[in-house]
Amino acid sequence: MVKLVLGLYKKYKELVHYLIVGVLTTLVSWITYYVCVEWIFNPSVSWQLQSAVILRWLSGVIFAYFTNRKYVFESKNQNLWKEGFHFASSRLLTLFMDMFVMWFMVTLLGINDWVSTLVSAVLVTITNYFLSKFLVFKKTKKE
Repeated sequence: MVKLVLGLYKKYKELVHYLIVGVLTTLVSWITYYVCVEWIFNPSVSWQLQSAVILRWLSGVIFAYFTNRKYVFESKNQNLWKEGFHFASSRLLTLFMDMFVMWFMVTLLGINDWVSTLVSAVLVTITNYFLSKFLVFKKTKKE
C-alpha cells in the first residue's frame, strides 16, 4: 500500500504540491479579504468590494509566485524579475475573471460575497494552474 501511495505521489507530485500551495495561497488571500471587508471596506459598495478583491489578489500573487516557483514547478530560471513579471501578468487575467465573477454574483445576483468568493476561487485556481504550467514555468529542453 505504501509503495502504491509513493508511486502515485511521484507520478502526480506537481499536482499534489500545486493543490497544497493553492490551499495556502487561498488562505493568505482570504485572510487579506477578510481584513479588508471587516475593517476597511464595505463589500456592498461596488468600488470597495473591487478594492478588497484587488488587495486579495495582490497578496495571493506575491505568496503564490514564490511558493509555486520553489515547491511546485521547481523553477531554475535565474531571471526572477522576468519570470515574476510573466507570473503576475498571467495572474492579471484571473484577477479580471475574479472581479467579473464577484461583480456578477454579488452585485448583480445578490449572492453572498463569501459564497461568490468560493466559486471564483475554484475557477481561478484551475485557470492559474494551466497558465503557470504552460506559460510561466514551462520547462525548456535543457531542463
